[in-house]
Amino acid sequence: MLLEVAGLDVYYGAVHALKGVSLNAGAGEIVTLIGANGAGKTTLLRTLSGLVRPRAGTVRFEGRDITRLPPHEIVGLGVSQAPEGRMIFANLSVEDNLELGAYRRRDRPGIAADRARVFQLFPRLEERRRQIGGTLSGGEQQMLAIGRALMSRPRLLLLDEPSLGLAPLLVREIFKTIQEINHAGVTVLLVEQNAHMALSVARRGYVLETGTVRLEDDAARLLQNEEVKQAYLGG
Repeated sequence: MLLEVAGLDVYYGAVHALKGVSLNAGAGEIVTLIGANGAGKTTLLRTLSGLVRPRAGTVRFEGRDITRLPPHEIVGLGVSQAPEGRMIFANLSVEDNLELGAYRRRDRPGIAADRARVFQLFPRLEERRRQIGGTLSGGEQQMLAIGRALMSRPRLLLLDEPSLGLAPLLVREIFKTIQEINHAGVTVLLVEQNAHMALSVARRGYVLETGTVRLEDDAARLLQNEEVKQAYLGG
């Protein structure tokens, strides 16, 4: 397994945000996490990235325990996140945002090749390469957030609500690109409110409810699950 999470307990003060969460992702998979707001999905991604420290449990990446590593070391090992709300650098250009995604790298030819690959995935970013990030549309900022995460050349990409606030046409475009990224060999752990879309592209899925894993199954089976349909797929 590329990613193995076992028994994660995370607290925010007195709030028990994750309660014994275990999950895994194999190399080459798209695995999705679905659940209501406040279920713990973002907390889980932040814990995997090293931004939140668990009180108990372990996170292993390629067999190595990364539970206590600082975020920059986790990025260096091949785990990158495109956070909820995009969090791009609003006063920097598209190119500078991408450059910052590669801040740990020194291989200039490789960085240039990866920037070209991002522009191939998102032609609109190339058209706006010198534009200031804060002036981009919501969809373009989402593309930039994903592109920036790819600049560290991750083997595991953590995506937090990539479709949030986007028009349906753009949502389809973003999900098509997520599949392209996956086909290029990047494992994807996808947190997404649009459960139908997420389960349509994923191989497996986990349902989080109030900090616990309520269900796990093949994505195709979760799409047919009556409980999931009622709660997350509009009946």
